[in-house]
Amino acid sequence: MRDSRIRLPRVKAGMLLAALLPVAAAATDVRECGAKGDGVSDDTAALQAAIDSCAGAGGGTVEVGAGVYRTGALFFRPGVNLRVGRDARIVGMDGPGGYRMRETRIEGETCLYYPALINADRCDGFTISGEGTIDGHGLPVWREFWARRKVSPAMRNKDPGLVRPRLVYVSNSKNVDVSGVTFMNSKFWTTHFYRCEGVTVHDCTIVAQVIDGVRGPSTDAIDIDACRDFTVRNVTMDVNDDAVVVKGGKGPCADDYRKNPGNGPSEGILVEKCVFGRLCHACLTLGSECPAVTNVVMRDCRLEGPRNFVHVKMRDDTPQHYSGILVENCTGWCGRALKCRPWTQFSVLGEGVSPAESVLSDFTMRGNGVRSEMASDTLSDGPFIKFRGCTLLPL
Repeated sequence: MRDSRIRLPRVKAGMLLAALLPVAAAATDVRECGAKGDGVSDDTAALQAAIDSCAGAGGGTVEVGAGVYRTGALFFRPGVNLRVGRDARIVGMDGPGGYRMRETRIEGETCLYYPALINADRCDGFTISGEGTIDGHGLPVWREFWARRKVSPAMRNKDPGLVRPRLVYVSNSKNVDVSGVTFMNSKFWTTHFYRCEGVTVHDCTIVAQVIDGVRGPSTDAIDIDACRDFTVRNVTMDVNDDAVVVKGGKGPCADDYRKNPGNGPSEGILVEKCVFGRLCHACLTLGSECPAVTNVVMRDCRLEGPRNFVHVKMRDDTPQHYSGILVENCTGWCGRALKCRPWTQFSVLGEGVSPAESVLSDFTMRGNGVRSEMASDTLSDGPFIKFRGCTLLPL
């Protein structure tokens, strides 16, 4: 594969101009809007009031100072950013009261589901910053999920009865920057970006702790869903599922964007200088809901025992086309360097319908000093999976 085919996320002229211009943005202190931050009170209304007040004043930054703020879903408006101070912790409430169902994007489809704790739609220039913590308080629902899964092994993530909001959901937004904050113990996916362009997530920590022996189910660190020009830099991830996951839609016609306008390709993704912990199922995952991925670079990362280095999920019910993937100069150790095989979990392929053909092309792993404990999967054509121009040099 020629390196010239790899296009890193672009820096737009508008972004450069914005960086050079002075910005006079107002700051809104959540305590001035009635937030108590005592770890007991429901601060949802006060925090939302701070967001709305900031928007009404022409935009700026909502400042969350020292304290523990219990809240349900919060909805940011264009021009309003979030800063979480060093000694501040935003904690997600339990139960349905704080998360009224609405149309949203989840697991490759648009449907009714619970909003995230932090929501920002059509918020160009949205930022989350600071040295504080956004905590999903996932343990109670984790316990209930595993108890139900034990009784019903076929149970799905979105089955009714369990309120499992994501921690952060940003959609239809450009020039998004997330930095500094620790995201932890989400009830479901941790951060999810849908139809965004020009996103940078950097200098953060994203974890789902093992608490009393209980792990957080499907606590993906960063879900990149039909996005362009996306950078993940210097982020430590240790979650009980995949770390950086590329998505975009699922189903037999997932790649027909006229029939499925909510779907889309993901392209121009850079993952560098990140650390992946032992809980991660994979550092970089393509799929399982993803019709097209192009131009992905992962480099200079450190692996500290994740289950897989790279996981390529090929659904039997979805035509998938992955191309221009480069993984290089990473170090550490993992269970398996490459996992690439059919993915049939919760398939919607009808009886008598042939699987959609999926192709992985121009995929290269080179110059990695990674020690793996198990043999990697071989890249040989299968019933519905094809490989073109793939090169796996010694790790």
